[in-house]
Amino acid sequence: MIKRYADTFLYAVMGGICIALGGTAYLCTENNIIGAILFTIGLFTICTMGFNLYTGKVSYALENKPSYIIDLFIIWLGNLAGTALTAVLLGLTRISNEIFEKANVICTAKLGDNMLSMFVLAIFCNLLIFIAVDEFNTNKHITGKYLGLLFGVVAFIFCSFEHSIADMFYFSVAKIWSLRTFCYLLVITLGNAIGGLLVPAIRMVHKKLLQ
Repeated sequence: MIKRYADTFLYAVMGGICIALGGTAYLCTENNIIGAILFTIGLFTICTMGFNLYTGKVSYALENKPSYIIDLFIIWLGNLAGTALTAVLLGLTRISNEIFEKANVICTAKLGDNMLSMFVLAIFCNLLIFIAVDEFNTNKHITGKYLGLLFGVVAFIFCSFEHSIADMFYFSVAKIWSLRTFCYLLVITLGNAIGGLLVPAIRMVHKKLLQ
C-alpha cells in the first residue's frame, strides 16, 4: 500500500512538472495563440507517459471506491510539489525575470477576481479537460485523440478558465503565496472537480435510466 501511494505521488510530481513546463512555454511566448498551443505539451506528455494529474484523475472518481479520495489528495499534493519545484529551479535561471513579470500580471488578475467567478471558471476548465482526456482515451482515430488534447487545452486558455495545477505553477513563479492564494486554489480545485465529474455523472444517470 505504501509503495502504491509512493508511486502515485512520484507520478503526480512528474505530472506537476509537465504542466509547469507547458506553463513555462506559455509565459515565454508573447503570442497568445502560440503560447496556448505550446502549453499543450504538458497534457500531451502526461497522457502519453501515464503521469498523474489531479484535473484528469478527479473525473474518474465516480468509477472508483471512496478510498480513491486518498489517491486524489496524494496526486494533488504531488502536482503541487512538482509545479513548485519547477518554479524554484526556474528562479535560478536567466529567464526568471521574464516569466516572473508575466506570471505576476496573471496572478494579480486572478486574485483580484471574486471566488464565485473563479469557481465557475474552474468548472468550465475541467469540463474541457475531461473532454480532451476522454477523447484521447476513447477516440479510435489517432488524429482525433491528439486534436482533442490540442483543442481542449487551447480553448480553456483562451477562455481564461481556471486550471488548479497550472495556477499552482503561476502562483509559485510569481511568489505570491498567501492564505488568500491558498483559499483561491482550494475553490479552483473544487470547481475543477465538479467540472470533471459533470459528464461522467450524466453518463451514469443516463445508463441507469436505460436499464
